[in-house]
Amino acid sequence: MRIAVAAGPGGSGVLRPLGPGPEPVAPDLVVPDLVGAVRDAERTGGRSLGVRAGEPPEHPRWVWADARALYPALLAAGVRPARCHDLALTESLLLAHDGRYGEPRSPAAAYARLRGLPVPDDHTGAAPVQATLFETEKPGPPADEIDVVAAVHADQLTRIAATADPRRFRLLVAAESAGALVAAELAHDGMPWRADVHDELLTGLLGPRPVHGMRPARLQALADQVSAAFGRPVNPDSPQQIVKAFKSAGVSVPSTRSQVLKEVEHPGVAPLLAYKELARLFSFHGWAWADQWVREGRFHPEYVVAGVVSGRWATSGGGALQIPKVMRRVVVADEGWRLVVADAAQLEPRVLAAMAGDRGLAAAAGEIDLYAALAQAFGGLRDNAKIALLSAMYGGTSGDAPKLLAVMRQRFPRAYAFVEEAARAGEEGKLVRSWLGRTSPPPSARWRELVLGPEGARAARDRGRFTRNFVVQATAAEWALTLLAVLRGRLSGPARLVFFQHDEVMVHCPAEQADEVVAAVGVAAEEATRLLFGDTPVRFPMHAVPVGCYADAK
Repeated sequence: MRIAVAAGPGGSGVLRPLGPGPEPVAPDLVVPDLVGAVRDAERTGGRSLGVRAGEPPEHPRWVWADARALYPALLAAGVRPARCHDLALTESLLLAHDGRYGEPRSPAAAYARLRGLPVPDDHTGAAPVQATLFETEKPGPPADEIDVVAAVHADQLTRIAATADPRRFRLLVAAESAGALVAAELAHDGMPWRADVHDELLTGLLGPRPVHGMRPARLQALADQVSAAFGRPVNPDSPQQIVKAFKSAGVSVPSTRSQVLKEVEHPGVAPLLAYKELARLFSFHGWAWADQWVREGRFHPEYVVAGVVSGRWATSGGGALQIPKVMRRVVVADEGWRLVVADAAQLEPRVLAAMAGDRGLAAAAGEIDLYAALAQAFGGLRDNAKIALLSAMYGGTSGDAPKLLAVMRQRFPRAYAFVEEAARAGEEGKLVRSWLGRTSPPPSARWRELVLGPEGARAARDRGRFTRNFVVQATAAEWALTLLAVLRGRLSGPARLVFFQHDEVMVHCPAEQADEVVAAVGVAAEEATRLLFGDTPVRFPMHAVPVGCYADAK
């Protein structure tokens, strides 16, 4: 059962039961309390809307413009729909599939394309369609929002059916839409964050909190040491001053990156590296950061679903994907609760094994430690196996990579050929697709110019490295997203997902529920594998452990 949703003024809205086409299967329902109507429909399996439901009643799949616009209001009222179809995310996937990556993806833009009207640009921030709920200007073509939602949805279903593998693409759309629900819930619920532990940690590393605009005592001491090492005042926050200071000392450095500085012999290097590390902590996870992102003992990040072209998530605030290890001790479960932390072991090599159907690699991927299982093929050294796999997926050519890749080509020909084919497609300017159908961006006009010039070979190789990894990384992101969707549906009671980072998840739950959550993580991993790859010998183990503090999980 699919129900189109459009928000109206004062918390009202319109609900339209949808069939396979653009025509409704029941009359529109104008509701004075949209949130309450969604809550009742979830509780009754759609029967509260007067729509004939299946037996047993099923949760509706809510069709809306963009979860970022509507879902926060539902969450604030304690309403958590089981399923949705996110039009904006789906439009982005379909545009990319047609080689039109980056075109406006809003339902207003999609509707305009359908009707041959001028296509409006996407607005930044929360989606403007359904914006009456938030009392902002409503752009787009002159049509009722419910008509826009229904028409765009019907068109998307037709385009999905026309893809090379509609079953896989439907799974991609469902997982991406579920990801939108999870992202909003992560921001709403927040990760446990102890302000007192955070302050204690910062004070121990940096000194007491400074007044605004001043450096903490430890940073200032390191800055003074840097200046003393060069014999004159040097601002360690200024790359230009650092490069100039080294030049005056007879040392030429191409940049102030830490990896570059570690190769330099100079008394200013040690305090400068220490300064850079602590300054980053102060800037990105210091007291000012906590003032903005931590409320009532919870860190509330802003995730961006498919914020990276491969489908991986990004953040538009809070830096949830870049929490330094030293900060993990600040993430502490509530009294009587536990954090169940789980991550997938060697996810991308396992994805390659499953996609390529390479029997030898798939057999090794049936073990917990894939690299150890492959060691014998690479001189008995686990590190050699790791270098070979990573070089194959990322296009590495330095050090021992060429020799080890030759072994891989011989021992695991189908896996090697799989990534080589993706690389050749990229070098030729073609599009490549993930397992479920996420499509790489087309080459830019600048790339096409470069490929015809003296730097053409290099430009082609660079794009080949990108597409080589895209097919693996994007599929790994799909597996992780499917895992999230399945796990979300299996959590019960007060257990909540509170963190997600590429191949790692964290659930906050009562201590007595921890074993149940650990089991749910394992089942979700198996189900995600089955949904994507069917009957495969490749294992995707998720090591889940209940802890009181995030730092104890590693």
